[in-house]
Amino acid sequence: MARTLALVVLLLACVLGSAAVAQIRLKDLVEFDGVRGNDLIGYGLVVGLDGTGDGIRNAPFTEDIMSNILERLGVNITGEQFRPRNVAAVLVTATLPPFSRTGSRIDVTVSAIGDANSLFGGTLVMTPLNGADGQIYAVAQGAVIAGGVAARGDATEVVEGVPTSGSIPGGARVEREVDFALASLDQIRLALRQADFTTALRIEQTINSYFGRPVAVMQDAGTVVLDIAATRAPSAAHALGRIENLTVAPGTRARVVIDQRSGTIVMGEEVRISRVAVAQGGLTLRVEETPLAVQPNPFSPGQTVVLPRTDASITGQPEVSLAEVRGGTTLAEVVAGLNALGVGPRDMIDILNTINAAGALHADLVVR
Repeated sequence: MARTLALVVLLLACVLGSAAVAQIRLKDLVEFDGVRGNDLIGYGLVVGLDGTGDGIRNAPFTEDIMSNILERLGVNITGEQFRPRNVAAVLVTATLPPFSRTGSRIDVTVSAIGDANSLFGGTLVMTPLNGADGQIYAVAQGAVIAGGVAARGDATEVVEGVPTSGSIPGGARVEREVDFALASLDQIRLALRQADFTTALRIEQTINSYFGRPVAVMQDAGTVVLDIAATRAPSAAHALGRIENLTVAPGTRARVVIDQRSGTIVMGEEVRISRVAVAQGGLTLRVEETPLAVQPNPFSPGQTVVLPRTDASITGQPEVSLAEVRGGTTLAEVVAGLNALGVGPRDMIDILNTINAAGALHADLVVR
């Protein structure tokens, strides 16, 4: 177990070590100011379900929207009582990508809001999707691809995945465009996805080196400002097209991420540990009671007697394993040292937490 863990974590160390010095494209490190998506939401109805829809009594809003749709289609249902189980009220969500044009299609997600059991086999009826300003930007309609399946009988029920949620690939058509005059911008801010002074400085130097003159200025750890006029590009779009594939080696903070539920540990190459001594050992005390019943011979006047039987044992290492880690130790040396003690993932998590509490771990410790 310890050897397997050592191989896995050392492999992670090699991968992380190579990734730390890798050249990453600028488009994967920053977001261009103004070039972003917009969230859309709508309230609609899914029809055609096989008896797995909303119960009208428990979800009266389903009856309301169904009545409104039928009345718009010219069907007068005033005073009628509805008890169908093949319809479900849903919320429809989507993201309008940047520079989406009228007529283009986007994906939508459909989620039940009533007591429907499944959206499998349903069809979303025409649903307008609104933005944060209340305007309609897209209209969704189409067959729902459910995210799971459910089967039930009289005494049991089996559910796989989430059948009350699904998606419609390309299920919405854009009807209104978002106004964004990219061509009129004189400057564009590059927002780093992970703020870091070293990375921002390297982005500035890389862009200026590409153009051969100062066109980019680092504003702070998360922002680099690009002067469009100084790039001498025909437009802002041309300037972004030239720089987005430039590669930069990002600077990363030393970080140790621990997932206590799965016992997963991921450590960056920059992790360092000061001089510290690590002690690890354990005792296992096991006591088992296996009483034995002794019965008399047939037709004899004796009685059945229960004889106690106890098995007690102590296993493990009574001695405490002690290892000394010298100052400035790297990730590979830390992993090799911990595995030399024969510790498993759970024990390694405890050791790293203790080293951090002692102030000897020079990294951000993230525990999930």
